[in-house]
Amino acid sequence: MAAAGSSPSIVEYFGGEDGYRCGYCKNESGNLSHGMWAHSMTVQDYQDLIDRGWRRSGKYVYKPIMNQTCCPQYTIRCQALHFQTSKSHKKVLKKMLKFISKGDVSKVVGGEEPMDSHIEDVVSCDFAYKSESHVSQSELTPLSVDHAERVENEDKETGETKEVDQQTVESGSLQICVDRDTPVPGEPSHSAKTVHAPPKPGKGADLSKPPCRKAKDIRKERKLQKLLQNQMRTLEGSQLQAGDQACLLQNSKSKANQPKTIEDFIFDTLPDDARHKLEFTRFLCDSPLEAENAPNGPECGYGSFHQQYWLDGKIIAVGVIDILPYCVSSVYLYYDPDYSFLSLGVYSALREIAFTRQLHEKAPDLCFYYMGFYIHSCPKMRYKGQYRPSDLLCPETYVWTPIEQCLPLLEHSKYCRFNQDVKAVDEGRIKELGRVRVLHKRTVMPYSVYKKRRKGPSDEASVHQYASLVGQTCSERMLLFRS
Repeated sequence: MAAAGSSPSIVEYFGGEDGYRCGYCKNESGNLSHGMWAHSMTVQDYQDLIDRGWRRSGKYVYKPIMNQTCCPQYTIRCQALHFQTSKSHKKVLKKMLKFISKGDVSKVVGGEEPMDSHIEDVVSCDFAYKSESHVSQSELTPLSVDHAERVENEDKETGETKEVDQQTVESGSLQICVDRDTPVPGEPSHSAKTVHAPPKPGKGADLSKPPCRKAKDIRKERKLQKLLQNQMRTLEGSQLQAGDQACLLQNSKSKANQPKTIEDFIFDTLPDDARHKLEFTRFLCDSPLEAENAPNGPECGYGSFHQQYWLDGKIIAVGVIDILPYCVSSVYLYYDPDYSFLSLGVYSALREIAFTRQLHEKAPDLCFYYMGFYIHSCPKMRYKGQYRPSDLLCPETYVWTPIEQCLPLLEHSKYCRFNQDVKAVDEGRIKELGRVRVLHKRTVMPYSVYKKRRKGPSDEASVHQYASLVGQTCSERMLLFRS
């Protein structure tokens, strides 16, 4: 989908590297990957590369050697259009709404939010951003929230324990960096069980009285009764059979019981008396991806962006995302540790999913949210599997497989081929090496021509490895730099 006249991707391939220290299992030389430097890259090429297991960190693009590396990293994508918020996700959204509306957040032990943890080496932010005086109101998009009373009632109705980050980090403006693919040491495993306090002596249910009913259930029942009465009036006095009444009541219940969507939490009306104001602005940022605009693409265009989170005029977080033809790909999150209690890692991921759904309205092909790599062998990195429905990429055939089908396989072996069709092969594999495009001495030529002109030892093995990893399509579009 590269725009007409746009510059082609130019990459420099390095081949497989010697093993280096793994950030997940701490093996000193177990992490193995192929790598290349992207001098420039089109969004379509990068889309095709991540669909073959590649991932960028700045301008460095790498692909884990899955059957050799100590901690295999599987590309994961969330089906944003069908995303359903989990109970823990709703906790984070409600916590943010309550903070914006009422200015306070209850802090009770029990939260597990891996994406909000600090990494071992705290990274000072080096990105350029606008100060408050340089950002116009037209650039800021307000966060819409539920009315404060509605949020408070929902918190009471759920009866859920509030979350809290048990972190001790040095305060400093935006010095925390969370890489969506970086392990987060020191976080509790999701397999940890919640311990409930025993009831106090002398406390308990009074069996002589009817069981207590939640206000939520009472309101729901009244709403259903009122809805039933209104619907019955529209029948102009016609006689209803008992079965018809039951059916009508069931339909009313199904409508009233529909779960709230992510947009219900993020884009509702902001109360006039809200204690805080959360706003957003988006800027293109430096990356190898070439910014592009297309008639059937999103209004902001394709490329790499900073998603800036402003709280009462102060920037508290910046998410780096790539907007690609078929997805929003999350890269990094920087945030102010003073606001870690808001679970900004989880909140930003949920907001980016909602943003993906917004972009889909203008760009129909854009419907996935890529979260980087899923590492099942590292329990602290399994949280990405909680964003459902999600798929994992088969490392051999590059087809997407529902994560529910992958997890049983990963329990038996950390490296797995997810495609169960034993006859299936990589459809995008290299078929004609001579058609690989090469940039040599400022001249673009197919590899078949370059091979004849080249002086010195043959590099065919390296070029073939590169082409097999990027696939036939990308190898014919991208320019492989050869000195």
